[in-house]
Amino acid sequence: MMSKTYLKRVIDQKLSLYLQTFGAVLIEGPKWCGKTTTASIYAKSTLKMQDPSQLRNNLQIADAAPQLLLKGATPRLIDEWQIAPVLWNTIRSYIDESQASGQFILTGSTTPPNDSNRHTGTGRFGRLLMRPMSLFESLESTGEVSLKSLFEKAPFNPCKSNLNIEMIAQLICRGGWPQSIDKPEDSALLMAREYVKAITNEEINTPNGVVRDSIRVRSFLRAYARSIQTLTKNTTLLEDMKANDISIDAATLYAYLSALQKIFVIEETPAWSPNIRSRTAIRTSNKKGVVDPSIAAAVLGQTKSSLLKDFELFGLLFESLCIRDLRIYSDDIDGMVSHYRDDYGLECDAVIHLNDGRYALIEIKLGGKEEDSAAKHLLQLESLLLSKGYPLPQFKMILTGGELGYLRNDGVMVVPIGCLKP
Repeated sequence: MMSKTYLKRVIDQKLSLYLQTFGAVLIEGPKWCGKTTTASIYAKSTLKMQDPSQLRNNLQIADAAPQLLLKGATPRLIDEWQIAPVLWNTIRSYIDESQASGQFILTGSTTPPNDSNRHTGTGRFGRLLMRPMSLFESLESTGEVSLKSLFEKAPFNPCKSNLNIEMIAQLICRGGWPQSIDKPEDSALLMAREYVKAITNEEINTPNGVVRDSIRVRSFLRAYARSIQTLTKNTTLLEDMKANDISIDAATLYAYLSALQKIFVIEETPAWSPNIRSRTAIRTSNKKGVVDPSIAAAVLGQTKSSLLKDFELFGLLFESLCIRDLRIYSDDIDGMVSHYRDDYGLECDAVIHLNDGRYALIEIKLGGKEEDSAAKHLLQLESLLLSKGYPLPQFKMILTGGELGYLRNDGVMVVPIGCLKP
């Protein structure tokens, strides 16, 4: 039974289904996003591989007789399994023998190096990606507007968010880290800064054990954060870094980028490339992005007060927050989030597409001044898609930092991020 203090996560329902379906479930995601807490709700026994008091002993057992580490009531949680990668094949063999579902839950905050000897796990392992908390999970969204219901063509009713601009600025800087949800503003900001410090000093070294220069890593993160939610080229980031470090090279930059992706810190938004214009007209670059806006805010030294004085940066970080929540909500309905931009000036901040071909077009705007131009872009893109034989989008939305949600006369929905849920 769930603890009263446990804030339900969107992933809970899927985890239950996956445990009924697969022999083992792997939950991946950044450190500190709540993987172990959520997994513990469902586990009957736990092995914490990273426990300092047992680490050496666990590694010795994993090397000599890994099957001993699997003994315990099921589902058995193997926390940070990648510390002993041999466990993967051991668990696969165990599942093949038992033919039972719901035997293990594995959590991992690092993608281990590729190993040709490690089985893919197809059919035995289900994979789930967990991110920091969305505003709905942290109880700061009213949840009056359901993404799933919109895809099912449910009526859209006017709604009102409890969040104002000042509160949104604070939520961006605080982030969706479970341990910071109820903390005072100063403590939450300190936690975000310490998280960035841990990334640059320690965590970036974990994917392959290569020790990296923490000052250079922080320089890279700063350059990256300044370009968040843009199509800035990596070569531009490199030139930005060279202003203070002329010896930095492209190989180092790409090594940092890869390592930060493997520890689930960087999560870019892929481009949507429908077959409507020549490939040279459609931008195919990923949008720069992090798994939580607080990472970019912390590395840039931002606070609620400073964001309120820089609305250009505020808008980019707000888009980052919205993309985080849209990803979490879309995952719940097996959807993907991408972006669209072409050389003719048409753009769409978020395109959500489902496995069955349904899709939705979303523009993200912090305030209401750009609402008309955002609606115009959405209608133009819809018209272009229709002319090329694409079906109508399920809905067109402007996701905002405003307080009021309503349906415009042109059929475009205006929805506050503080009203959205899966």
